[in-house]
Amino acid sequence: MSNKVYKLVQGNEACVEGALAAGMRFFAGYPITPSTEIAEISAEKLPALGGRFIQMEDELASMAAIIGGSLAGKKSMTATSGPGFSLMQENIGYAAITEIPCVVVNVQRGGPSTGLPTSPAQGDVMQAKWGTHGDHPAIALTPNSVQETYEYTVKAFNLAEKYRTPVILLMDETVGHMREKMAFKDVSEIEIIDRKKPTCKTEDYVAYRPDEDMIPPMASFGEGYRYHVSGLTHDETGFPTNNNEISEKLVKRLVDKVNKNLDDFSYYEEYKLEDAEIVIIAYGGVSRSAKSAVDELRKQNIKAGLFRPITIWPFLEKQVNKVSLNAKEIYVAEMNLGQYFLEVERAACKNCTVKNIGKVNGELITPEEIVQAIGGNK
Repeated sequence: MSNKVYKLVQGNEACVEGALAAGMRFFAGYPITPSTEIAEISAEKLPALGGRFIQMEDELASMAAIIGGSLAGKKSMTATSGPGFSLMQENIGYAAITEIPCVVVNVQRGGPSTGLPTSPAQGDVMQAKWGTHGDHPAIALTPNSVQETYEYTVKAFNLAEKYRTPVILLMDETVGHMREKMAFKDVSEIEIIDRKKPTCKTEDYVAYRPDEDMIPPMASFGEGYRYHVSGLTHDETGFPTNNNEISEKLVKRLVDKVNKNLDDFSYYEEYKLEDAEIVIIAYGGVSRSAKSAVDELRKQNIKAGLFRPITIWPFLEKQVNKVSLNAKEIYVAEMNLGQYFLEVERAACKNCTVKNIGKVNGELITPEEIVQAIGGNK
């Protein structure tokens, strides 16, 4: 029998509860609106569970600290918003090439620069994919409710541990600061994935020799396994190499271990798509407006439907292409000037018209604005 406890919870609080349920025991961060509650609640709750919280001097150090925490064997997380996320990018790349699992929460606000600190936006979509330099894996999930924030924070940790990579929970201020009823699940009901550990003798351990699944077992510092960790391109021992063949093989494996397993974490929602001629694609807070817009358009005898990506990176090209085959028009609604729209257009423009509904004034796109953009209420 399921034992659930229901509480009125803020999105940022749900993120912390999900992280703790997933096993997060180390948090390092620097307070920044609108993610500050994540740090505050982590500081309050981690010590009671034997975990550690540390406020760093800035976001560069925060990202470095959670890399160290993860290397020491603790599931680790940081949280920030756009400006801080920009500062984390070099170390996100370091975590990617050294294959260190960690979770980075970005509660997006208006930009660029310090922009609109307390207002919602979705301007970091492309930064989540391409913010750090070089070719690298990118997993980013974007919830649209308090309950989903809890659920997908757990999944973010599971994916980080399974694929040995940083995972980004790409929220927006709307979701981070809303309050809704949330069900707290019993820990026994939650799937928890831990990193794969080496089973060989300590002297036989080769730190970056992958198994058939392209992922090497990971030993924690202090367990007796000695190995080298470097942000330079490295061979299977972890030591730097300038060998062109080894370098290319490494980078391709880092990308392939994520992209070739996309079916394992292709999360999305479809709403009234069965006969939809007009398809709205929206994510995060805007998707809530989009769903209401679909209902209103249906009342006006316009066959509308919603496709909502939850896995925002890697791009769900297969699913978007399928949606485009039956649609006459696709509208991408997002609180930026077309960051995800460009990906949708690339995948779908051969099959139907793709249009953008963008907004960057620090306000959520309303259902009425989506309806009007599509041609309803005439």
